[in-house]
Amino acid sequence: MIIIAGTIRIETEHSEAIQAAMVEMMAETMKEDGCVSYDFSADFSDPEVIHLFEEWESMDHLKAHFVAPHMGVFQEKLASLGNMERNIFKYTADGKEPL
Repeated sequence: MIIIAGTIRIETEHSEAIQAAMVEMMAETMKEDGCVSYDFSADFSDPEVIHLFEEWESMDHLKAHFVAPHMGVFQEKLASLGNMERNIFKYTADGKEPL
């Protein structure tokens, strides 16, 4: 399993447009083969921070996601909405079990 996790720092004056783009991106990405989860969420202590968490069945599925048409649309929208600092990392896992 591939896990993607991190943060995106946004400019708050664009937060409504960014949120709309992220909601659309989540819906489209969840339709992709191999996508287990794909979530953006707000940071309750800092309105400029958005958290990203993704789970993919394999690296091949993640690579396909990177070239999906909706990914290009999403990246163009974000690029038009100000500077964003991204701190996003890829992790691999052997599996998961309840804690």
